[in-house]
Amino acid sequence: MTKSQPDRRITLNDIISQLIALQKIDLQLDTIDNTVKQKQELLDQQAAQLAQRESDIDDLHEQISALEQERRTLELELNEELAHVKSRQSKMMQVQTGREQTALLKEIEDGKQGIKEKEEKMVGIMEEVESLTTEIARQQELAKEEAALLQKETDSTQKEIAAIINSKKEHDSARRKQAGIMDVRLFNKYSLLRERRNGVAVVNVLDGVCQGCFMSLPPQQYNTLLRGDKHLDCPVCQRIIYHLPQEKQE
Repeated sequence: MTKSQPDRRITLNDIISQLIALQKIDLQLDTIDNTVKQKQELLDQQAAQLAQRESDIDDLHEQISALEQERRTLELELNEELAHVKSRQSKMMQVQTGREQTALLKEIEDGKQGIKEKEEKMVGIMEEVESLTTEIARQQELAKEEAALLQKETDSTQKEIAAIINSKKEHDSARRKQAGIMDVRLFNKYSLLRERRNGVAVVNVLDGVCQGCFMSLPPQQYNTLLRGDKHLDCPVCQRIIYHLPQEKQE
């Protein structure tokens, strides 16, 4: 918990220095957190790609199953059609009139045409199944390679993340120490601004321009800031502002 130090007179420069030091640590911590997040997101993306490929393979299997079902249905219909044509051909020996013979011949011809069409469809299905089977084998090989690569990168990334998190402990300790010497109300204000202003609560003003929102300060307020005798906030973005010549910032 932060605390104030009433037994020591703290100047405005001290306050600004404390804020700048705390923000520097916080930005370093933000960088660490973002690095960990980016590494994890990259792994998640690769895992999602692998999952999508596996889903695509499942879809290919489903397509083959549907085609095989269609082929079996056609095969049953084909056998029925063959039996019907054979039956009509046998009946030809029994007909006595030309009209009946003509009707049977047409029925036989239609049956043969239907048989031909079904046979062609079955051939097409078998060719498509063969093509899909080849594609499945290709996709499975790619999935195997991607899974191996993902496992390798996961192991490597987890080690990197563990090392980064371990190094973060030093920054956490420095932050607690820095926060502990600050006035509670100022620390709370700083924390709220960081949350609302993308992690940057304290900014320099150069040539009258706030380096947080890049808007110009009113001349009177800028002159007050230059004198350095009063704590000021940017009237536009509400960040805590200070003035330090550019060549002295580092």
